[in-house]
Amino acid sequence: MWLPTNGPAADFTARYLALHQAFYARTLSERDLDDWRARQLRTVLEQVSTGSPFYATLLKDVDLGSVTPGNLEALPFTTKAQLREEMLDVLSRPLTDALFFYETTGTTGAATPCPRDGREIVASNAHISESWSSIFRHHFGDHAPRIGLMGPTEVHSFGDTLGDIARNVGSLNAKIWPYSPVIGFPKALQLMKDLELEVVCCTPGVALTLAKAAEYYGYDLRRDFSVQLLLVTGEMCTPALAHNLETVWGADVYNILYGSQEAFVMATACRNKRMHLSQTNYLIEVVDPETGESHGPRGSGELTVTMLIDGVKPLVRYRTGDAVVIEEPDCDCEMPGDLVRIVGRTLDRLELGGRRFTAGQIETAVMTGVTGSAGYQVVIERDDAGQDRLTVRLELLKGLVEDAAALADAVRARAAEALGVPVTVELSDGLDPIVSTGAFVSWKAARIVDRRSTPDHESRVARKMAANRGYER
Repeated sequence: MWLPTNGPAADFTARYLALHQAFYARTLSERDLDDWRARQLRTVLEQVSTGSPFYATLLKDVDLGSVTPGNLEALPFTTKAQLREEMLDVLSRPLTDALFFYETTGTTGAATPCPRDGREIVASNAHISESWSSIFRHHFGDHAPRIGLMGPTEVHSFGDTLGDIARNVGSLNAKIWPYSPVIGFPKALQLMKDLELEVVCCTPGVALTLAKAAEYYGYDLRRDFSVQLLLVTGEMCTPALAHNLETVWGADVYNILYGSQEAFVMATACRNKRMHLSQTNYLIEVVDPETGESHGPRGSGELTVTMLIDGVKPLVRYRTGDAVVIEEPDCDCEMPGDLVRIVGRTLDRLELGGRRFTAGQIETAVMTGVTGSAGYQVVIERDDAGQDRLTVRLELLKGLVEDAAALADAVRARAAEALGVPVTVELSDGLDPIVSTGAFVSWKAARIVDRRSTPDHESRVARKMAANRGYER
């Protein structure tokens, strides 16, 4: 693991790693963890209120000395809109203290700066390293698997972060982003085969597109490749979609981590395919997405985090926009921390037949029981009587589904029962290219065609992006 060798970051790292090791060894008492959180909260609040022009204004009327992990409601929220407006004024340490400079994608608004310093890198990557080590021991024993990292690298943390994790666990890694003009899908597939890569890390959408590209270029996924694990991240992946990916690739699928450019990695997967919060790094709240009322650290609602690592850009009560369910841990794995399920973005909730559904509920309704599929899309319309109805478009890969008609009938029946509206299923040889844009814009823009209203900004952005995302020669 990379470690700072001198200065304040090195002092922090020594203290942090001692706490981290005790946390994973289950020797850290609740009192010691609470003391760490309280101390780091005070440090972060003092730093942002004096070092960040944005927070100096936002927090000027708050009695920061009275704020504790138990009464975070005394603090105002930080929103994505504010980050876009304030840009570098959110930073509370000099930009020159950072080791990496990243940005958000900027597909749906101004790209916001997300620099990281040594403290933030060590604290965030430590949890991912524990996760990967545990999962790899479970699947490979003492063998360090060869890994293909398929994510963007330009001012994006994917390659740097996961490359560092691969090094931490002793694995060869190849950065082969298939949408890169330097690599492309043919080269990515060739390297997967020639290097006998055993693990591929990418978004679910890339995993599906890669399977279609392999079919297009004449590869057999099971005969020509050595992939045993798909580690997916970057967009929602319900258990139903993960199961479908397993039937496509003949590999085990892990929804490996949950995070963002702005807030780093907030949760990591265990060998049981459950996600555990990185609770040494954050104070967690679940808030009502409509009212902002805090339900405390567990429950259902919008995930809100206060960052405890006093790096370049710690955020206070940051509303992630992600709908989650957080529960007490009841897992027999090696990973501590509360359990979290990501059920979609709060903006991706849809009303169907007078009821509201999360993205996760819709994907589960559509994909439960589906195998051998290269992707799906949902079209929402109103019939002549003004009632909502769905058309589910499914693309099936060749030779993986014995009875496509029976599969379509099963999807129609299950989705109609789960969503309470009439459903039609269409089997397609090729979906709209917009489906491939999921991680870069939004699940809703990629997966939903809502003909009840005009296309929103995200859908228009995704449509433009889709024009340049083919895998053909």
